Amino acid sequence: MKNKINIVLFVAFFLCGTPYSAYTQVKGDRKTISIAAEIMVDKIRGGLLGQIIGNINGMPHEFKYFETPGAVETYRPALPDGGITDDDTDFEWVYIYQMQKSRNAFIPYKDINALWTSRINRNIWCANRFARHLMDLGIQPPLTGNITLNPWAEFNLSGQFLSETYGLISPAMPQTAAKIGLHYTKVAIDQEPAQTTQLFTAMVSTAFTENSIEKIIDAGVLALDPSSIMNGIIGDVRKWHNANPNNWQEVRKLIHSKYATHANLTRNRNGSELNTAAIIASLLYGKGDFSESIRYAFNFGYDSDCNAATVGTIIGTIDGYRDMLSKGWQITDRYRNTNRDEMPMDETITSFADRLIDLFEIINEQNGGKKSVINKVITYTIMRESPAPVLKLVAIKDQISHLKNLMGKEILSKITKGTKQEKAQAVYLSICVGSAEEIKVSYPMQWKEGCYLLSGYWKIMNNIFYGDSFQGMLSLREKFAAQGFLRPSTAAKSEMLFNDNEVWKKPEIVYGKLLHFAN
Repeated sequence: MKNKINIVLFVAFFLCGTPYSAYTQVKGDRKTISIAAEIMVDKIRGGLLGQIIGNINGMPHEFKYFETPGAVETYRPALPDGGITDDDTDFEWVYIYQMQKSRNAFIPYKDINALWTSRINRNIWCANRFARHLMDLGIQPPLTGNITLNPWAEFNLSGQFLSETYGLISPAMPQTAAKIGLHYTKVAIDQEPAQTTQLFTAMVSTAFTENSIEKIIDAGVLALDPSSIMNGIIGDVRKWHNANPNNWQEVRKLIHSKYATHANLTRNRNGSELNTAAIIASLLYGKGDFSESIRYAFNFGYDSDCNAATVGTIIGTIDGYRDMLSKGWQITDRYRNTNRDEMPMDETITSFADRLIDLFEIINEQNGGKKSVINKVITYTIMRESPAPVLKLVAIKDQISHLKNLMGKEILSKITKGTKQEKAQAVYLSICVGSAEEIKVSYPMQWKEGCYLLSGYWKIMNNIFYGDSFQGMLSLREKFAAQGFLRPSTAAKSEMLFNDNEVWKKPEIVYGKLLHFAN
């Protein structure tokens, strides 16, 4: 039986301020909600277990179904070997570990940069890989996730699959969940993917106090900027589901027909559009049943393990840990670290969840909540928030213009007086923001030196010239080619990118010849 919550509401005329200036906060009266500590702990543990089950059980289905959906007919959740570090959960694990250690939900970006360079170096993909290699150039978060500098940031689904635990540490506080989530996901993504961070953190946060899938989706929609394309996607899926309540294959066909519109395969299946649609559809057809919802997440396809992890977090939070264990599923309480340096080697799913519980208590107290005894029951009182967008969309052209104006003086200073790394960085930034020609004309010798230095950052050059061929990457590639940059002589395989710690190599080695950049 699902863990229903007895909610006690108190009117608390509390004018909410704006504790973190980067994001907005909806002001107004706040109500408190009281949840027994036993239930809260059970739900946080259930949400994390659901996330890990969805991730691990979804791996065999990842990117397996594109043109046609999957055909999984039966599914029984299991973790016979426990969980394992994978990007669906281990980026968050690194952050959660440090958040708990520092007692701070918002790790400063300079410390996030240090966390990545010391702990997140292997098994990283797409927007996150590009962001990691920008850090080698001295570009720090959140610029590493700026759409102008990182072409993956425009569509990559990291805004979704790196966000769920922030909903788990912010129950009934969807705006707080979004602020925390965006602080971390914007290291690698921007624009519409950042909207999915607001969407899914709000849905997870709401799942602590609401069992209705429809109402949980409603909360997610309220967290979106009204101009976000995710509103239309979710509206379409709900409309198609209502018209085809017993025919999920038809809805999958409609999703694919309308939203798989890009010429590049990666841009389609790695994008926030198709994967958001798949998650919403899986939740609707799963009707609150954990196993069925996960099975649908497999069958709707695309990045199935990511989607199953998000679905699993939401339903796992509704059901709770004890209910999940009562099903007789084979679950081993282990979270094996195979990817992340300087992180515990003895983590369990339970110890990971305990970190989340500890952080929830910190966040709740900072937000005006408390832990007390009510009627002889240890209880958490939470200052409940209404879902609302804390980050609005900005027109891309305005964002590029703002970045160019913001960094103009810094680029000039670095190209003329900077270190070798800063000179290379200045060239990268100027090419991305569109000021390359004027700098090249004004400072020809410094420009030539900076280009030479930048060409030695072989991982960045590999990403640009051997990365995928979606439109944003092609545009960036053309900009670099126009300034005389060449494709490295060989494409570096992932294992080489992961295991070679040499950030800069002589360009003569990278390209097999001496490079000549025009003045």
